[in-house]
Amino acid sequence: MSSPDPLAASRRLIRLTPASDFRNAARPLPEPVSLPIGGALLDTRSRPLRDLRISVTDRCNFRCGYCMPREAFGKDHAFLPQTALLSFEEIARVARLMLSLGVTTLRLTGGEPLLRKDLERLVALLASLRTRDGSAPDIALTTNGSLLRRKARALRDAGLNRVTVSLDALSPERFARMSDSPIAVADVLDGIAAAQEVGLGPIKVNMVVQKGVNDTEIEPMAAHFRNTGIELRFIEFMDVGNTNAWQRDQVLPSGVVRERLAARWPLQTIGVPRPGATAERCSYADGAGQVGFISSVTAPFCGDCTRLRLSTDGRLYTCLFASHGHDLRALLRAGEDDDTIRSRLAALWQQRADRYSELRGRVGMDERERIEMSFIGG
Repeated sequence: MSSPDPLAASRRLIRLTPASDFRNAARPLPEPVSLPIGGALLDTRSRPLRDLRISVTDRCNFRCGYCMPREAFGKDHAFLPQTALLSFEEIARVARLMLSLGVTTLRLTGGEPLLRKDLERLVALLASLRTRDGSAPDIALTTNGSLLRRKARALRDAGLNRVTVSLDALSPERFARMSDSPIAVADVLDGIAAAQEVGLGPIKVNMVVQKGVNDTEIEPMAAHFRNTGIELRFIEFMDVGNTNAWQRDQVLPSGVVRERLAARWPLQTIGVPRPGATAERCSYADGAGQVGFISSVTAPFCGDCTRLRLSTDGRLYTCLFASHGHDLRALLRAGEDDDTIRSRLAALWQQRADRYSELRGRVGMDERERIEMSFIGG
């Protein structure tokens, strides 16, 4: 008798909560406040605003179980109509206002952002903007890599700086099961190669590790990306949204992953590269490169989170695990002036108190509804 498939078993536990329920759960932005003169804009925990993650589409050509399981995002799922999406000009306007408040990094995400037609035009608009100190913003992209070969050159020419590719397995069979798509892992690897060829970098590869699902891929993935200049990052399986059937016993702690790697390739701790960074980094003692560990479950990093998230329909989310967003699109399309919108954005950040990962497991926290990761990006 064959052993049970843990991935299939977890999918049977999915709570089928339509994403449309969350798209309607929006609040107005807070009333305007006086902007601080000089210095950083800080939230209630003294965290500065530094990063804006911009979802450009709610669609994806993968159906990964931890993000967009087919059981909840099947052929009957109603994705947003084009008219509901922020235009590139609207996104650029939001980015300009955010940069004036202290943001320095703009990350494009999804869904799968490369499904958004002419994305390089948005990149060019963003690349023309400037931060408070007059420098160009750092523009990054998170993608599943399947379309990267055909888009890498145009994105680089438009001003994209760097790219992060999600890849959970090298085994063709396991990759097919996890992505639940006909796209081959070879296409993703070719996309990574294309990004290297055109000079997008540094390139990072994110692997979400699920115990009993793809943990046997840890060493093969590390071996593949050693000596390539690409940083592989291992991410603990997180309870994002309501449809991914998250179970704590499927979380493989980063400490265990690190021990397994170190047993084969000794590691040296580098630490966290900058305040607000999500990954603790190590280097291979033999000089073969670096690896990172993102440990939201076992070692929450809420204390220095500097990220604000903009959904593709113009909702702002102050946390990856938020239950609701704030409706910015209504202000943009009502003709509100820049100063008013900027002051309301500042008020939103100043009122921010989110720290879900630090509170995980407390009464009522795990049961509350959360926005889907596919809607606001990882």
